[in-house]
Amino acid sequence: MQMRLQVFLSRNGVCSRRKAFDLVMSGHVSVNGRPVVEPSTPVDPDKDKVCVDDKVVAAKAYTYILFNKPQGCVTTREDRFAEKTVFDLLPSEFRHLVPVGRLDKDTEGLLLLTNDGDLTYRLTHPSFDIDKTYRVRMTGTLEPQDRQALEKGVVIEGRRTAPAKIQDARRAGNNTEFLITIHEGRKRQVRLMVAHVGKKVIYLQRVAQGPLKLGDLKLGHWRELKNQEIQILHKIAPLVKREA
Repeated sequence: MQMRLQVFLSRNGVCSRRKAFDLVMSGHVSVNGRPVVEPSTPVDPDKDKVCVDDKVVAAKAYTYILFNKPQGCVTTREDRFAEKTVFDLLPSEFRHLVPVGRLDKDTEGLLLLTNDGDLTYRLTHPSFDIDKTYRVRMTGTLEPQDRQALEKGVVIEGRRTAPAKIQDARRAGNNTEFLITIHEGRKRQVRLMVAHVGKKVIYLQRVAQGPLKLGDLKLGHWRELKNQEIQILHKIAPLVKREA
């Protein structure tokens, strides 16, 4: 997958993108033996040889996995108060990966993990509206005024939530199930939103994040992302300016 030379240097640990821009412009970088002074020059990490001051820059291997997180484990790498983390459930070869966003201990579902720090930064950056869809089971009935409040936005912890989208609402005995799509990542947001309308979440599962779908992946299982999925993630979260 091609990327700009400036981005390649940043992703592979040479320096920040800002400094990579200056590094290329000052003539310190070559591609396939030829000096390059244009930071936006496209390079293919699998085919092109990039050097900085005649030293080869090795392309890092990125890993992207989608994990169906079960209840009872936390997404932090180490938590002295937690009995289990997601890394206890994954093969040891994935211990270097970082969760993109979080799911609380009692929430199931889609969790993306990767060592692509640049993509992680972009997917969690507040400038982007990356949709996250959850399957909710709550106590009682989703009254019309409840739905309107949730979709319009409610005040939790002193700040109003962005508009949400609710779909497929249906009764389930004495409870109600529905899908809710939000694009913020505030702590325990869905649970707090439901509590605001006087109900309680009794089951919560993330079923989608951006273009990624949980599908029929079994609970506690994982799969690697397809190349097409990775490319789409990069497209929906274009490059943003980072501090040096």
